[in-house]
Formats: sequence, C-alpha cells, structure tokens
Amino acid sequence: MRTFTGAMIALITLAIFSISCSKEQTLSSITSPDGNLVVNTALNAEGTPIYTVSYKGKTIIDTSAVGFEFKGQEYLGKNMIIEGATTSSKEETWEMPWGEQREVENNYNELKMSYSEQGDSPRKFNIFIRVFNNGFGLRFEFPEQEYMTDVLLLDEHTEFALTGDHDVWWLPGDWDIYEQLYSNTKFSAIDAIAMRDHPALVATYIPENAVNTPVTMKTDDGLYLSFHEADLTNYAGMTLKVDTQNFKMTSELVGSERLGGKAQLTVPFNTPWRTMQIGESAGDLIESNLIVNLNEPNEIGDVSYFTPMKYVGIWWEMHIGKSTWDIEGSQDMNTYIEGAKNSSRHGATTENAMRYIDFASENGIKGLLVEGWNTGWDQWINTTDREGVFDFMTPYPDYDFDAVMAYAKEKGVEVIMHHETSAAPRTYEKQMDVAYNFMKENGMNSVKTGYVGKIIPEGEYHHGQWMVNHYHKVLTEAAKKKIAINAHEPIKATGKRRTYPNAISREGLRGQEFNAWSPDGGNPPSHLPTVAFTRMLSGPIDFTPGVFNIKFDEYKTTNQLNTTLAQQLALYVVIYSPIQMVADLPEHYMVDGEIHPAFQFIRDVAVDWEQSVVLDGEVGDYVVIARQERGSDNWFVGGITGETVRAQEVNFDFLPEGKTYTATIYKDGDGAHWNDNPTAYAIETMEVTKDSKVTIPMAAGGGFAISVMVK
Repeated sequence: MRTFTGAMIALITLAIFSISCSKEQTLSSITSPDGNLVVNTALNAEGTPIYTVSYKGKTIIDTSAVGFEFKGQEYLGKNMIIEGATTSSKEETWEMPWGEQREVENNYNELKMSYSEQGDSPRKFNIFIRVFNNGFGLRFEFPEQEYMTDVLLLDEHTEFALTGDHDVWWLPGDWDIYEQLYSNTKFSAIDAIAMRDHPALVATYIPENAVNTPVTMKTDDGLYLSFHEADLTNYAGMTLKVDTQNFKMTSELVGSERLGGKAQLTVPFNTPWRTMQIGESAGDLIESNLIVNLNEPNEIGDVSYFTPMKYVGIWWEMHIGKSTWDIEGSQDMNTYIEGAKNSSRHGATTENAMRYIDFASENGIKGLLVEGWNTGWDQWINTTDREGVFDFMTPYPDYDFDAVMAYAKEKGVEVIMHHETSAAPRTYEKQMDVAYNFMKENGMNSVKTGYVGKIIPEGEYHHGQWMVNHYHKVLTEAAKKKIAINAHEPIKATGKRRTYPNAISREGLRGQEFNAWSPDGGNPPSHLPTVAFTRMLSGPIDFTPGVFNIKFDEYKTTNQLNTTLAQQLALYVVIYSPIQMVADLPEHYMVDGEIHPAFQFIRDVAVDWEQSVVLDGEVGDYVVIARQERGSDNWFVGGITGETVRAQEVNFDFLPEGKTYTATIYKDGDGAHWNDNPTAYAIETMEVTKDSKVTIPMAAGGGFAISVMVK
C-alpha cells in the first residue's frame, strides 16, 4: 500500500483550487489514477455545493447539487463557504477470503472538501470524493460540532444530472422488496408508479416515481453506467427519484412512519457512499470492484468456519406444490397463490431429510438446507400477530433433529440452519443468542434467514434505517458466534461483505421460485441476462439454480421455468455466489435409475474463484463469463441468452500459455427452446489451449456450460 500526500499529489494530476471568476467558482477537481475520469466541484451563486463528472473529456454527469433537510432546521446546502480541501491517494491489493477473485486491486485518488455555513450558528459537513479508473464514490461526513447533535433527517438531496435520455434497466423504488421484474426503457419513460400492487408480493410500497439501485444505463455514446451505494450503515436505504423531463435523479431515502422522517442520527456520522460505475463494455461493470473497495477492511478476522459449497435442500418441493412447510399440510405456494388448501404433505420429515443427505453425499455436495423443520409454519403468514411464531429450536414431531444431524455428520454433509423471522425482527433479536448457541452446539456454521411479510412494528419498511440496523446486528452477533449469514428478503448488498465476510450471500431479487407459482408466468428469458448487469453488481446472489425438471407437470401445469436445461447449468458460473443450491428434487436428477449425464457439470463446477473474466455480453440480452477455480488450474465457463437465438464464439485466450485442457461442453441440443423443447441438450468433449476458439449455439432462453480441466 502506498499513500501520497503533499507535493507528490502534483505528480498524479490533481488540480486543486483552480479559481475562476464566474458565478460558479471551480474550487477543486480530482482525477482517476489513469486520468480518464474527472470530478469537478464548485459552489454555485447560492453557495450550494455542486459537482460535475467527465470521462475522457466528455461530461457524463452535468451540474448536480447536494443538500440536506433536518427536522426543525433550515435547509443545509446553501450559503456555504469552503473551509479547506485535502487530497490523498491509495494503491493497494487486498485478498478476499472467498469471492469472485482472490486478489482485489484498490487504487484511487481522493478529495476531501470541508464546508461551513455562513452566519452565527454555522453547521458543517465534509464531502469525500473517491475516484477510481472505473467510477467514483461520494459520501458526506458530519464531524462533531457545536450546532448539530441529535438530528432527524427528513431528506437527503444528492443529485445525478444525466446528459441524455439513456437506456435504463430499472426496478421500481420499492421500500419493502426487490422482487419486481426489471423494465428496460428510456430514462424519460420510467414509470415506477405503474408497478404498484403486484399480486405475488406480500410486502410492497412504492411511494414515488423512483428506481432502486443498482440501476444500470447505456448512453448513446455506448458507455455503461451503474448507480448504487456502498457501506450502508446506520442510515436509510437509497432509492433514486427520477425527473423524466430533465434527466435527473435525486436521492430519495426509505422512510419510517414511526420516526416521521428518514433517519435518526447523532453527530458525528457518515452517510453511505453514493456510487457510479462506468464501463466501455457491459462486462466492465461486472468486473468492477468499486463497491467492495468503498467498504472498510475485514473487522471480524478469520472466517474459515464458512466453506464455499453447493447444497441441496427441502425447499423447491414446497414451491412446486409437492410438499408443505407445515405439518398441518396447508402451507405450500399453491395454497398462497391459488387460495385453496392443497393435498401435499409436510416436506421436512426425518426420512426426507436423510434422503437428501444420501443424494448429497453420493454426489460430492457438501450442504443441506431444511425449511419447515420447526413448529409455527401454520401461523407465520396468515396471522396479523406474527411475533413469537418461531423459536428456532423446536422441531415438528416428524422431524428427529438429533437423528438428522447425526446422519449428516456420518455422511460428511453440513446442515444449514433456517430462520424464517416472519418479518418480526424484534422477536428475532430476542432469540438470536440462544438460537445461535443452539446452532454451534450442533455443529452448524451458517444460516439462511428470511423476512417474508410486512415489517413489525408497523410503520417500518425492509429497507429503512431501523431494518438496516437490524440486518447489521444479525451480522455482528452471528460473527461473534462464528456463523455465516445468507439473508433472504434482505437489505441490498452494498459491499459490506468486505468488512463482514460472514455475509456470504443474499436474495434481494426476483428469484427462481417465481417460476414455480407467480401469476404473471414467472421470470422471462431476459431476466437473468439483466440481473447479471444490475443486481449482481452489488454482490453475491442466492438464486437457487440447477432445476432439471423444467415444467414439473406432475405437480402443477400453469407454471414452468423459462430457460433450457443447459442454461440452468450455466447459472452456476454466471450468477455468482459462494453457496450454490442444487435446487431440484433428487428424483429429477435421475434418468432410468441413473444420474442424469448433464449432472456431471454440477458435480464438477467450483464455487470459489481465483479470478473471473467477462468474455462477452449485453445488458438484458446475453452474458458469457469464465472463472478460474481457487486453488486449481481448472476453469469453468457459463453463457446464457434471453429470447434471441445466438451462435456464441468462445475464445479461450484467458487460459495460460503452454497448457492443454480437456473442455467438456454442455449445450442446448437440436431444437432446444425454453418453452417448446427445454430439456434438449448435448455434451461434447475436446482439447483446448490458449489459442482455441469454438462457436456454441444458444437456443432461445438457453445457454451453455463448459468445464475446462487440466489434462
């Protein structure tokens, strides 16, 4: 690591205090290490801090202002003066304990601007602008001061003034859920209000024409932009309110009806980083580490108790209607969507769990998740009083917890705990210590948490400050017990996995389960090629791939997966997570009493990576990614497409010189189609080197997966 100060800053082209005589005085500018990205700051005629951003000499963020509203105070962001400016720079490489790559370069230049109000009772804040080669982050610091102590934040006004009517891939600014489908429109056509009241969402609230983040754009010049936030701590999650006529976005924080504002804060405090990533190709966005780099280093130390793994689970069978979560036989997804009690039976039985353990052990799969094992599932969603429904230690009478744990240990399979909180976090916080001790006493190192429903207490939302702090408390308390967290119905990922690497994965998107029961027909073929360039930019996704029985006709005929079987294989590479579910029922991986030939890819594919390379892609259309297994020379490649049929060239120039590999290609078969013929597949084997190229057909909604193994 190198830190530059004083005279050395001049050597990295930082222009400081370049004063002009216009109404807007340019006070300072900061440039990326490669000189391409420049952020200029100024005060306008009203004394409001403003900034602009240019890339290779062309403006990409036009004049944008910042400011704050606090309860009982005047607007903070006018009549400001500059108290000082300092610069610094960093060049370091740090190592991920698990991740898309092992080593991460963190190189940036930073400008700190200190502002103070004019007048007798001046309030102060600092703006930090950190500029990387592929984007920038901006955050506000409120230092300890005389005229601000405890404050209720009503609004933060951080603007992003775009320079055109960009193509945008967006989710509505929902305060409760990220499980909407992405829309692709011009910026001027964004209409989040039209996305209200989706019939399959049990908790949703869209108060403004705003978008959630990450939100990804493409300019007419072919640049790719993504706006998000990093290090969301003790603050409300940020949506971006859109001005469709003036092409402007303004931060719109998730509120609290109990508070009557957005965030209760005590000075000193920092806001999260407001971020923009930039790329000349869509793949540049995926390869960026800007979000994790804007978080603090690991604070919890060793996380070797968590091992990246594939896992099976009693889960998908509830979504397709074979089984129920509750022993009473009422709680499967057919019940919720169709409104009638189903004839399916309790899934989490001792016998069924042992069946999954056998399958995992026989196929080199290291983990087992069991949902519906504990009492309370008959009450958790249909009652208005969901406090205390679950205790996370009392199994149903048909689930012998001790016997299952002993059998799993004998077979070398690690059981993943499941804690569905029923969106009652106060109850969960009272139970965490005992529940986590129970896990450790039984050799369990990770837990899938869930927060389905409207948050209790009333007036709070999943993405507001109160819940941000709850999700943070879960991470810190779990870390004390050496437990890893896979959160569902979570707060968005903002790179905190760097600081708390026990934050292993999360949902936070419209997942695989919507294919099983959503009344709108599930996820369209364009969904995952969009997710790769939007939601995945924020962090790992527990998407639950690997479904082979695409239409599951024996349980339900009104839904299916809108992908081919080959695409389900490709997702193990394309959609990153250090835990990957082998989601289908064990019997669906069998053909005439033998394991399905394509299942070999799931056996082989890694979940922890030395490096990752995006080979090709366009947002919403297709993506091809290659990843090297950590600790070996083996590579895996995944490619997926939307509705468009493609002949995709794969260039193996990512391989090292002088080595020959055996490539096994799992691809769409003749006549494959996500709806008409989704299970047609073909397997081909060949030798490849760094100089090899191969063209692989992708069907509509299809894909391919390649294992590239050293000979």
